[in-house]
Amino acid sequence: MDALIASTALVALAEIGDKTQLLSFVLAARMGRPLAICLGILVATVLNHALAAWLGALVASVLSPEALRWIVGLAFIGCGLWALVPDKLDETGVSDARGVFLTATLLFFMAEMGDKTQLATVALGARFENAYGWVVTGTTLGMLIANVPAVYIGQRLAQKLPVNWIRRIAAGLFIATGIITLSVGATSGHPV
Repeated sequence: MDALIASTALVALAEIGDKTQLLSFVLAARMGRPLAICLGILVATVLNHALAAWLGALVASVLSPEALRWIVGLAFIGCGLWALVPDKLDETGVSDARGVFLTATLLFFMAEMGDKTQLATVALGARFENAYGWVVTGTTLGMLIANVPAVYIGQRLAQKLPVNWIRRIAAGLFIATGIITLSVGATSGHPV
């Protein structure tokens, strides 16, 4: 259950103001089919984060506990620092001919590649290597919590949310998780 709660909270907060959330706004404004866009986000996130969590668990199975503790702890701290930097969405050519669902799925999957939430999922997969399903479920829920309202409510919501404060809270959670990972492993003898 810890993996589910940590994954959901970290990713939901980190996603606020992220380029994939901005993509959600753009797709909703341009294509106007919120259900198809949300289903595309769901499929893209499950596929992307399943791969990322699997990679994290794989890394955890081949590294020494000490090396893993440092890599995971520093990865969380790095994600926290990265969360402080506002994202901007590059102009994306969305074609109505591809279909809203397929377009949303492909664009969201590609936008998530190398994104801080994907890298956080790798770290969460390593941190909770025996809870792979909970990590994927939690990170997917976190993405949906942040992006479904963006699709349905659009930019009116973005103008009312204190994005800078949310970004700072997300950064603080990532950094605290990194520090806890580094300190708990050192004091308990457990890797992460």
